[in-house]
Amino acid sequence: MRFTTRLLHDSFAPDKATGAVTQPLYQSTAFYQETAEDMEKVFAGRKPGFVYTRVGNPTIASFEMRIRALEGGVGAVACASGMAAVSQAVLNVVSQGDEIVASGGLYGGTSSIFRDLAEFGITVRYAKGDAPADFEELITERTRLIYVETIGNPKLNVVDIKALAELAHSHEIPLFVDNTVTTPYLCRPLALGADVVIHSTSKSLNGNGNSVGGIVVSGGRFKWNPVRFPKFHDFQFGPMSFSVRLRMRMVTDYGGCMAPFNAYLTGIGLDTLALRLDRACTNALELARFLQAQGLAVNYPGLADSPWHETAAKQFGNHFGTLLTVRLGTKEKAYRFINALNYALNVSNIGDARTLVVHPASTIFAHASEEEKQYAGVTDDLVRISTGLEDIEDLLEDFGQALAKLVE
Repeated sequence: MRFTTRLLHDSFAPDKATGAVTQPLYQSTAFYQETAEDMEKVFAGRKPGFVYTRVGNPTIASFEMRIRALEGGVGAVACASGMAAVSQAVLNVVSQGDEIVASGGLYGGTSSIFRDLAEFGITVRYAKGDAPADFEELITERTRLIYVETIGNPKLNVVDIKALAELAHSHEIPLFVDNTVTTPYLCRPLALGADVVIHSTSKSLNGNGNSVGGIVVSGGRFKWNPVRFPKFHDFQFGPMSFSVRLRMRMVTDYGGCMAPFNAYLTGIGLDTLALRLDRACTNALELARFLQAQGLAVNYPGLADSPWHETAAKQFGNHFGTLLTVRLGTKEKAYRFINALNYALNVSNIGDARTLVVHPASTIFAHASEEEKQYAGVTDDLVRISTGLEDIEDLLEDFGQALAKLVE
């Protein structure tokens, strides 16, 4: 099956009980079992079923199966938000004294939680470049994982996932990849050698900006040696080790589960993922070329002069994502530009049906250190753009008139 056919039909079929072709919403806190013996078996994992939505829910389970199939993983666990997915996936592995090696251009929310990990005695070291050698020089005996994004947000840097996976495995550590910006339509990190994939489902997977969520998908190939990874001492379940521990010890115990209604809404949005990204990625490339033609400093992996163009083309095919950034010269001009736009909305989100703009330095990086801003390519004059589904002619006219007002 090709992508959209797999999206609509693999691990997804009409509801057996009712024949509903859309996954029914089971907005229930708990679930009945006929006998006490049945309840015991479900709790013990000896019988399939549902008992409590924090542990599992049919609507959420359906959504998890669909994302697992799209990413080519063995297990998927839905979470309350993208940040819940990031934090719970990472804390499923690391403990006090452990270290993480991460890409320098991470999303502000991720760099914020990584800063907070210091309170737990966990150190995060940031690579100064995107080459495997930049990561390898930071790996020590205490390193327990490498963490990157398919496309950095808002730096828009692109790492070679296959090369980093080989590096990680040569040091017997896993590679975690945040695939939020590209989604499995543009990139399947597990197929390139990554071990764990993370999404904020609030973004392109949902596509309508109507629900918050996250999901973690395990590839099932990494060997969680309990000597090196003590948290897995009691979770030796072969390919399912990571997902089982994540669900039982992190999501269930800490309570960061996805809401059934959010899984339902995101599942509906998921149906049109490929169609939406085709349009939005095309709009992003056209808008990037337009802004560059105006003499502006534009960052977009799809532009031939991008330092990440070759790697992006190799990993993502004919699409380069829906994010681009532009520098306007000063913070005051950046604000005036944002305020002058009519169709592009001043919203701190990405992956929506509508085109969105934001000033990263004063929003998603408002509490970041100067060093973190430098790593992420965040400057006071930078504007991030997330292209939507509007007619490109209207977008070009809108951005053109906003630029014209800067010189009035």
